[in-house]
Amino acid sequence: MPKIKSAASQFVICVENKGYLVSLEKRKIYIALPDAIALKHGQVRVIDESGEDYLYPKIFFLPITVPQSLRKAILKAA
Repeated sequence: MPKIKSAASQFVICVENKGYLVSLEKRKIYIALPDAIALKHGQVRVIDESGEDYLYPKIFFLPITVPQSLRKAILKAA
């Protein structure tokens, strides 16, 4: 599993998983890792159900803001 840097990671919620039913769950919060090249191609790098980071269509996710206490809990559980 990739090393997660709390300052660099962003939280996203999955709103679509067509074609990725095993890898992504709708309405689940995922950690998105910074990847400027992927964003230029309409993709986002997400740590999925396998515990590894993969590229997925950006339109499958919406960014969310979470309170600091919840952010710590999510990163600790990851």
